[in-house]
Amino acid sequence: MTIDTANIRFDEKGLIPAVVQDALTGEVLTVAYMNEESFKKSAETGETWFYSRSRQELWHKGATSGNTQRIVDMTLDCDGDSLVVRVKPEGPACHTGARSCFNEKVFDSGEKVAGTQILSVLEQLIAERDAERPADAYTTYLFEEGVDKILKKVGEESAEVIIAAKNRDKEELKWETADLLYHTLVLLREQKLPLEDVMSVLEERHHKPK
Repeated sequence: MTIDTANIRFDEKGLIPAVVQDALTGEVLTVAYMNEESFKKSAETGETWFYSRSRQELWHKGATSGNTQRIVDMTLDCDGDSLVVRVKPEGPACHTGARSCFNEKVFDSGEKVAGTQILSVLEQLIAERDAERPADAYTTYLFEEGVDKILKKVGEESAEVIIAAKNRDKEELKWETADLLYHTLVLLREQKLPLEDVMSVLEERHHKPK
């Protein structure tokens, strides 16, 4: 396979920063560097390879840990000097065992996430629970019980929504709908189906000729 790097502007050290992003949730997992050889290896193997500036050598993500990253696509920015690499991670991205390397918040405006944006935030949190499986988390329990348990919960919450609506109980309907959305997002994660794909269906339907 011939990999074209003509449009890539490597810096004076022959490197380009690569922002690695979860293809399912959009979450940024890590930022690393590629040189021409690691870029070509990434494209050829379909898994991320980087260049270590400290060790001055190539490294294959997950070669020792098993936490590989299967590449969905790589996109070059308008200046040709940075990459976004969308991946499907097989385990945590960070050497600490965390799902993402970006865990220390250094500024928070306190502004609440508005409207449907909270679904994306929740989707990312569910993805973290799936990858890290903290022992005291309800989401961990659902993933470890498997798809049958998740489906049972989706069914139960659907029934609760119906009952609340039938009773004209708006307060109960609000809470039960929130539970249904949460369990549906867990199901989508278990099925490896990003919320973005569901939203795309809604958008496509919205723009269909009447």
